[in-house]
Amino acid sequence: MRVMVFAMATQDSQKGEPPTAEAFAAMDRFTDELADAGVLVAGAGLKPQGKSILFEGATRTVTDGPFAESEEVVAGFSIWEVKDMEEAVAWARRSPNPMPGPSRMEIRPFYEADDLAAFLTPEELAAPREGERGKLGVA
Repeated sequence: MRVMVFAMATQDSQKGEPPTAEAFAAMDRFTDELADAGVLVAGAGLKPQGKSILFEGATRTVTDGPFAESEEVVAGFSIWEVKDMEEAVAWARRSPNPMPGPSRMEIRPFYEADDLAAFLTPEELAAPREGERGKLGVA
């Protein structure tokens, strides 16, 4: 099972304030543990600047960030390969807090091909994904 783990922004991270040297080192050690255990697939921190695109029919409205509600902004992500959600939560509980004060993490499972069986025919599910999409495991 693949999950995406979101590190949610704090007011400090949205201001561009980095974690302390100690917090960064703790996160680096935790990332090494995930990699050594074969759990880590990918991950990165995200800068506080960005764009938000609102879709309404054929209209696209672009808004510049950073955004007002910092607790709703993703500050970083990682993709983990785990056996189930319980294992993902167990790893998340081991994560150091990257910022002083309260921080939040969210875990969301990926849709896998088997999850799409109600929407696709068996032939569509069995069709191999070509090119980069196939290499990335995109359902």
